[in-house]
Amino acid sequence: MGIAAKAFQTWRTSVAPGESTSDLCRKTGIKRSTLAQQLVRGTVSVDTVVRVARAFDEDPVIALSAFPEFEGLAEGRRAPTDAELISQVSYPCILRTLLTRAASEPESGLQLEQCVFPYAGSVRLWFEAIDAGDLRQRLSAATGIAPQNISAQLSAERLAPDVAVQAARLSGVSLTSGLVVTGVLQPEEGGWPPGAREQAVAGLSDVELVTLARDRLDALAKVLRKREHDEKYDHALLENLG
Repeated sequence: MGIAAKAFQTWRTSVAPGESTSDLCRKTGIKRSTLAQQLVRGTVSVDTVVRVARAFDEDPVIALSAFPEFEGLAEGRRAPTDAELISQVSYPCILRTLLTRAASEPESGLQLEQCVFPYAGSVRLWFEAIDAGDLRQRLSAATGIAPQNISAQLSAERLAPDVAVQAARLSGVSLTSGLVVTGVLQPEEGGWPPGAREQAVAGLSDVELVTLARDRLDALAKVLRKREHDEKYDHALLENLG
């Protein structure tokens, strides 16, 4: 779901009065043809709103909150939980931390600036971190999206912005967290404190860290086995086709 084009045009006029479409596109880096297509369709993407807000020094979260589709977003912005933060640390960084501890070099710490996010797997891991066990079913009931389609989005490492916000709302976490992990918002825009991921990982005991590493590697092994199986199947199919 995007933003109604009429509402966007009204908001745009208040944020950038006197700016032509060409000026707007030049400042935001949005192609003029892309914006024109969105306006003709009657729906403007969330990314467009965020980019316009940034270009004119507006808080993207407050900007989105001005639209009915994201009402209450700014009020629902708060710090993420430790589980959310840890979900956004990739397995190589977790293993690096584990090896550092094993080498008795705690002073070296975890250098997460080399572990960017979102990363492959971060959307699904965030969803799992906030899921008490029935989130897919509750999210389906709230959005009208079939559970299997929600699972398909997660497998593809994407989640529509409104669905991400609804998932956060149902789970009782910051409403902006899903927009951070899907790349719509920058961490600081979503209320994620600097160094929060490092602190969350540092707070894990050795047992918790080892268990986390094991779980991440188990999940990676499943993905690799499936990929290997699919490649063998494709190869066999091509051979049979001659």
